[in-house]
Amino acid sequence: MADETTSSSPTIDPYEYLQFFPNPDDTATRKSNVLLSKTISDPDHDPRVLFKDVPISTSNNTWARIFLPRQVLDSSSTTKLPLIVYYHGGGFILGSLDDRFFHDFCSNVALEYPAVVVSAQYRLAPEHRLPAAYDDSMEALHWIKTTQEELLKKYADFSSCFLMGPSAGANTAYQVGLRAAAQVEDILPLKIKGLILQHLFIGGVKRTESELRLINNPIFPVCASDLMWEFSLPHGADRDHEYCNLTVGGGSDVLDQIKQLGWKVLITATTGDPMIDRQVEMARMMEQRGVQVKSHYDEGGYHGIDVIEPEKRKAVPVIMKEFVNSAMAPQSVKDIVG
Repeated sequence: MADETTSSSPTIDPYEYLQFFPNPDDTATRKSNVLLSKTISDPDHDPRVLFKDVPISTSNNTWARIFLPRQVLDSSSTTKLPLIVYYHGGGFILGSLDDRFFHDFCSNVALEYPAVVVSAQYRLAPEHRLPAAYDDSMEALHWIKTTQEELLKKYADFSSCFLMGPSAGANTAYQVGLRAAAQVEDILPLKIKGLILQHLFIGGVKRTESELRLINNPIFPVCASDLMWEFSLPHGADRDHEYCNLTVGGGSDVLDQIKQLGWKVLITATTGDPMIDRQVEMARMMEQRGVQVKSHYDEGGYHGIDVIEPEKRKAVPVIMKEFVNSAMAPQSVKDIVG
């Protein structure tokens, strides 16, 4: 296995690996794969957490799932819980918020943080290439700010909102964050306090050392991420497009606004992820732009481990609490090696 993961030549068929098969009409056939396992049913769900599905856009067939710890329903306290808006992973071509990994993760965060979690569905590529996922995810924010849904109006603190996601969901949280920072008044009464980016899905044309070293990583080979970008980026774009290479040109101009707003950014990653070099570069770039960043890097591991493995999943709320509650000095990056 060591020889395979350190080889500089790809040996894995990404279509078979992902069970993703493009069709001539710019659609795709998706079969069951090792990354995603649908779906959750009520008997499998943690009874300590209430969840409710709500429609967002009937025309785009998008929806959201609200998670709330049941204990607050019986509490006399009027204190509202922080609001976490969560975007699922899947490389923009796979996945749904009701995949078991994402459902269980959101349920755990709602219970252990605790928080109100809104997990938002977005349209997938290649049927709907980027920026469709970003558009849908931004629409979810506007739905939240105007909804009359009681679970949100009664229990969610709209003035303490964080955008969060793993992999492509982290990429989406970042892109939605850029849009939201550029139109702060338009999303009131939502007040975003920061971004929580887990195992950020990020790329570029030129290979990094970690991509070459882990090119045939058995959990997430580089060829799989290449395929995801090929079918999710706008037609004609390469991996240095701003949706993929988030550090190109020194990053978005909106980072200056994020700095002024005082948002905090948490980046979690593992050294076993082929994208680790890019994730470290991303943290460094934001630090240089004056954004308050905290990085949590675990040794070993793999892309998405925080969502997939139950024990790692349980540790995330602890890291989140430390991140939110810590008094971070501007223009600094704190690295915690776990």
